[in-house]
Amino acid sequence: MALLLEHEFKPLPADKQIETLPFLEAVAHLPPFFDCLGTPIVYSPVKADLSGNIKKIRAVYDSNPTKFKTLQNILEAEKEMHGSAWPKTGATLALMWLKRGLKFMLVLLQSISDGERDEEHPNLIRVNAMKAYEIALKKYHGWMLQKLF
Repeated sequence: MALLLEHEFKPLPADKQIETLPFLEAVAHLPPFFDCLGTPIVYSPVKADLSGNIKKIRAVYDSNPTKFKTLQNILEAEKEMHGSAWPKTGATLALMWLKRGLKFMLVLLQSISDGERDEEHPNLIRVNAMKAYEIALKKYHGWMLQKLF
């Protein structure tokens, strides 16, 4: 938890333009959080997804830091570049999935904080993880992936 607090997100500026580099530096510290939750196999897909999406966004930013100073710059450039395939391509798609992963983390932590638990297995966070999945990710997954989760 201390890791998350050390790397907080900056407040949203008045123009609502999120600078890419500080954002990437903040989210880069989120995947290791899942190592604290117990059984690695359970959370490894979410952790890998977060890491992969951060890597994709970072690659676009690193290709031209001046051009891609803000996340909005990346979205606008990709919209122009990919046309009708946008927003389901490139860093834009990675950013959408990263947002969904962040929502998963938010709901998971909020559920734990609210004291929601399985009375038969009070030390497990399965109830919290399932709630987070239902709210943040399930609607974006096909039937097979839903059953795997």
